[in-house]
Amino acid sequence: MITFEEALEIVEKAAIEAEIEQVDFTVSTDRILARDVHSDVDMPPFDKSAVDGFACRKEDIRAELAIIETIPAGKYPQKAVGKGQCSRIMTGAPVPEGADTVLMVEDIEYTEEERIRYLKESSKSNICYRGEDVTGGARVLTKGTRIKPQHIAVLASVGCVSPWVYRRVRCGIISTGDEIVEPGRKPVQSQIRNSNSYQLLAQAQKAGAEATYYGIAADNEEGTATLVRKALSENDVALLTGGVSMGDFDFVPKALEDLGVEILFKSIAVQPGRPTVFGRKENRYVFGLPGNPVSSFVQFELLVKPLLYKLQGARYSPVPVFLPMGKEYRRKKSSRLSVLPVRINEKGEVMPLEFHGSAHLNALTEADGLILVETGKTLVEKGSIVHVRQI
Repeated sequence: MITFEEALEIVEKAAIEAEIEQVDFTVSTDRILARDVHSDVDMPPFDKSAVDGFACRKEDIRAELAIIETIPAGKYPQKAVGKGQCSRIMTGAPVPEGADTVLMVEDIEYTEEERIRYLKESSKSNICYRGEDVTGGARVLTKGTRIKPQHIAVLASVGCVSPWVYRRVRCGIISTGDEIVEPGRKPVQSQIRNSNSYQLLAQAQKAGAEATYYGIAADNEEGTATLVRKALSENDVALLTGGVSMGDFDFVPKALEDLGVEILFKSIAVQPGRPTVFGRKENRYVFGLPGNPVSSFVQFELLVKPLLYKLQGARYSPVPVFLPMGKEYRRKKSSRLSVLPVRINEKGEVMPLEFHGSAHLNALTEADGLILVETGKTLVEKGSIVHVRQI
């Protein structure tokens, strides 16, 4: 049995980045950039007005000014502004030559039809200067960035309509166990519905993978090996749930070894999720996750998700949230790292949820995140600051 930290290091070291490809930027949301993106223009591309108003020389703002031109957005000025002159200008329009200030329209009065007077003593420039946001050639997005809607706007602004991204990782999901039936069937005595596979499908898709469900493997080596062989041949990662403990009907480790999978670990000092198996065959990866739903959920979050991110060229780095405990938490045994589902109350306090063990699926339905209680620690005091890992 190895520590969680050792297991995570093994997983991340084993990962080999996927191939890269170009995609249309309009469908690149949630893809991982495989190359830096640079701007091909200055932004703004010219000195532009930040407000609707009148462009003039700063030294003239106390004088009566003659309007010589109207400049809408999208039109280049035709006249330079001289002494005692101004140009009516709209937000986003280029500032005319000679002007260094834009007077806000709400701060002027008309003295005649085409003459104005500024009503205040001073004014900001109200100009967005060429290149003040980004200069041409500057890097605007970094390799490894998961593309979000705000990044789509940046790609559009610099003309990067076909960004290079990592290929989506393909993930095959298998359940094991003769006691498992599909959700559309009502279980009879000794049977339970298959919740794990669909939970893992959703988790994999949320992590950016293309996930495929391969069904339920029977509790024998042949049935398990057949589905694993197919999933491995068609995917980058195979996820199995159940069949990884030490019982007479737990065939996953043996089936993996028979298929030539190198087992890198098969037990980690984490509760829930101790009997978690991880292996590799060339550039294909396999996780054998526990059959209890909370265990499989937790181990996906702790180990599978970092693998999927790494394969897609990114490092999984959840935003750290540090909050006080709203009540104390005690446990009797402390020989393993404990992963506890928690919610965050209206006071910003961390509240441990009622948790009956790794089969208590409903413990996760109200969870905002997980906290990790380190090995050897039996008490987390009320008011102590804890790291909440968001889910």
